[in-house]
Amino acid sequence: MNEPLGRRERYQRLAIGIAAAANKGRVVLMGTVMSVYIGQVGSPFAVSLVFTVYWFGLMVFSPVAGAIADVTGRRRAVLVGTATLATLTVLPLTVVDGVWGPLAFRGLFAVFAAGFLPVMLTIVSERGGSEGRGQSLGFFNSTQAIGFTLAQFFAGVLLGLVAPWTVYLVVAAVSGIVAVASVFVRDSTPAGGGTSTRSELVIEVKTRLFPAKQDRQHLDRNGLKWLYAAVLLRNMTVLGTSSLLPIYLVSEVGVSAFVMGVLLAINPAAQMVFMYVFGHVADASGRKPLVVYGMAGAGVHAIVVAAAVIPASVPVRAVVVAASFLVLAAAYSSETTGTYAFIGDVSPDERESELMGLHSTARGLGGAAGPALVGGLATLFSYETAFAAGSLLAFAATALVAHFLVESYPSTRPQGGVPAED
Repeated sequence: MNEPLGRRERYQRLAIGIAAAANKGRVVLMGTVMSVYIGQVGSPFAVSLVFTVYWFGLMVFSPVAGAIADVTGRRRAVLVGTATLATLTVLPLTVVDGVWGPLAFRGLFAVFAAGFLPVMLTIVSERGGSEGRGQSLGFFNSTQAIGFTLAQFFAGVLLGLVAPWTVYLVVAAVSGIVAVASVFVRDSTPAGGGTSTRSELVIEVKTRLFPAKQDRQHLDRNGLKWLYAAVLLRNMTVLGTSSLLPIYLVSEVGVSAFVMGVLLAINPAAQMVFMYVFGHVADASGRKPLVVYGMAGAGVHAIVVAAAVIPASVPVRAVVVAASFLVLAAAYSSETTGTYAFIGDVSPDERESELMGLHSTARGLGGAAGPALVGGLATLFSYETAFAAGSLLAFAATALVAHFLVESYPSTRPQGGVPAED
């Protein structure tokens, strides 16, 4: 009797892993190729909008999708529906060119792609239960890193070999994989109360997204609201720095374009290992240490990158940058795994997707504001000054979570959930 159950659970892990890798792949692949195509006909500002419109869509619509999933209790339907609609928004890019048309469909894609993470994270979090949540999330994040790495590699290959319309067909195909894989994901999370009419659904979602003052207690659990604030600050540091790294590595550090690509691939490649490792650490040592160390590591990464120009030798500079990306991979894996597990621990069952969505909102706001802030400082002063100043935001985030977060991991391990090994 146990063997069939174990086999079913392995199929579940496979479906979740494929969906996670494909979701990350479609986002990275679309962003990379669109940046190149728009850069050929538009200004650097237009290129930056490829990044901004995606994070803005994530910021606004992730909690909406999460709230709808919680209220209706139909999380798999939300996954499949949003993935299908996101796929359809890619297809017009095969015939639309220029700047503003592609940006408009990039924004529309973000509206629907925003539905994946908050809903899938809820399913993955609850599969692990209290005793295996970190491991379950670690596996999910590792498969995302695989999709990230493969997308970066194949983006360069496709850009050099095929026409733009063909590349966007590949993006649509990868997005379609997300929808197909989501069909096979079993949702064992508690169902919502359900709504009988569309107007009741709209009212309930609006109430959740804009709760009255007396209905915000869930945001105070274990310092949850301070975690969101820290995530915003941390993302301003990392995404602000990352938005300038390609040009910084070539023009200031002095590496070739090929070496730049290799260096940028270190972070997602290392995440494949670190995500899985820190998933186990989260279930052994708790969530708060991972969050605190991850926030601090983001600041250290920015400082090390700024210091990479100090050595006179370009190969030594490249080694310093490579070390900084290993720090970033470990920091991101630590912070992300700890954060998702923390939210899963403290969220009421009927609001978990919503609160996962608010995490995406905090990340999205940081992704929209960080590049503008760090880019402005780099324009006024220097890249090194901008990176060093940006690191202060991550260190401020570290102070917030160190002071306000209360460990959410239970002192005793209640049984429940699906063991990560199944």
